[in-house]
Formats: sequence, structure tokens, C-alpha cells
Amino acid sequence: MRIAITGATGFCGAHLARAAAQSGLDVTCHGRRPGPVGRHLPWDATATDPDLSGADLVVHCAAAVADLPPGHRDEAHQYAVNVTGTRRVLRAAAGRPLVHVSSASVYDPRTAATVLTEDHPTAAGHLNAYGRTKAAAEHHALAAGAVVLRPRAVYGPGDPHLLPPLLARARRGLLPLPGPDTALSLTAVANLTDACLAALGLTGTPPWPPGAYNIADPAPYRRDSALRHVLTAHRLPARIAHVPAPLARLAARTTLLPGLTPYTVDLLARGVVLDLTRARAQGWHPRHTLADYRPVESSGHRPREGDGPPC
Repeated sequence: MRIAITGATGFCGAHLARAAAQSGLDVTCHGRRPGPVGRHLPWDATATDPDLSGADLVVHCAAAVADLPPGHRDEAHQYAVNVTGTRRVLRAAAGRPLVHVSSASVYDPRTAATVLTEDHPTAAGHLNAYGRTKAAAEHHALAAGAVVLRPRAVYGPGDPHLLPPLLARARRGLLPLPGPDTALSLTAVANLTDACLAALGLTGTPPWPPGAYNIADPAPYRRDSALRHVLTAHRLPARIAHVPAPLARLAARTTLLPGLTPYTVDLLARGVVLDLTRARAQGWHPRHTLADYRPVESSGHRPREGDGPPC
């Protein structure tokens, strides 16, 4: 069985490529640079359709992940990668089983709901171009009959997006967090990887029916205790301080709190828990938790185009 993976040079894609190879699959990595394993087939998401000839299965992880403010000059590029690039993959897949890695960022944040099912609106309200373009991309994927996975706040070895800015702040001795403590879903990259393989029927259960599926760790976390666990793992004795959320949002638009973007502030301030009922009904059960988290110092990984989504 040959599996084609786009974005395999990035965080989520690289983990998936390694796991697929360890499972005995023949891996091809589609992107501008070679992936960590398998064969490299050059592909520019903004220019051409990927060459998926010979592939039995496809997982689309490639994405442009920058947290761009409205009207930013790079928004057109993000659209070209996330939306047009997805359409190119769908066209090249030509009906092959396909998993599209989306993001919980597609959900409309203008809600009082704290537990989100896959039926929550995704058409409007996005905080940045990333959320808008991922929502548009998965609209095409769902229409084409793909399995769409929606993880939230993916973390793990090699994470270039979620924890590094927070750790950089914590090294100064104080980690300011927006608003009071809250419950939220996080997704270990190993759980996302397992879900990708399970959705394709590669883990002993049938392939998942087309549609959207929330993906996260088995249970939500309390934000402050989760971050204290991470700080302890990194041996950082930083103090956590609570900043009013409106003030944190204002500071994130300036340089007052380096490392905190408006997206990060919303991710940490808004208690969002993903309902996993639909994915669990397919026989998938997340096995990894934050208790498994181990820091990988000086990994050399840096954010770059094609990296997996911040979710």
C-alpha cells in the first residue's frame, strides 16, 4: 500500500510520515522539500496539481499557517496554499481515499457553547485568514467525499507553533495568560497521527465514512494546570499571572506581550472542548495525553510553509 502525504516536511505531516513508514506503508512525501522518510515528489501547492499516480491513499496535511491580521498582504498566498492547494489535491486524488487535516479554527467563535460538535457553524466569524481559508478548504474536501479531521491546539515533539512562544515568555520568569482559568481541548500529535491512519482503515477498524470529525486528547484539561505541567517538564520555574482577556487581546496587537498573537490569546482565553463522540463511534480512542509530554530541546525545527496547522 502506498500512501501519499502532503506537507510531510512539517510538524503533523512529518509525524504521520514516520508512523506510516513504521506501519509498513510505502510513503511518498509531496512538497517543496523531502520529508523525513520515503520518496520525495516535488510539489508547489500554489502552482500545480501533485503527482499522485501510484498512490492508494492520500493524506493532505500541507497548509500555510501564519496568524495573519485582516487585510495582510500575505493573505492571498495563504488562500492559494490552503484553498487552491486543497482543490489541486482533491482533483489529483481522483476518488482515492483521502483524509484532509483541517482545524478546529474553522468553528465560529461567536458562541456561548463550551462543547462543540461537528455541527457547530463554520461559515463565518473566523479570527484570522488561517481560520477562513481552512474553512473554505474543508468545504471543498467535504463536497468531494473526504474524511476531514478537526484537531485543536496540536502539541508534541517538534511543535513549532503552540508551545515555543509561551516557553519563550516563561523563560523571563512570568507567563501571562489571558482571562481566568478554563477548560479546553488539546490534541497530542500522536493522537492526530493515529486518527489519520484509523480513518483510512489502517489500524484494524473499517475506514471512516466521509465527513468531519473532531480530534483531541481523551478529556479536556484545565488550562493553568496543563501549562504548569509543561513548565515543569521544561524545568522552568515561571509564575503564571492572569491578565484580563480584553487587555491581553489589545497587547497581542502590539509588542507589549511578545509571543502572544490574537490567535494565541483566543486559544488560551476561550474555553473550548471538542465533542469526540463521532470519532469514537468509528472505534478510534485517543491513547495519548499531556502526561506523555516530554520536551525535545534544540530540535532545530522552525515554522515554515507546509508545516502542520496550529489548530
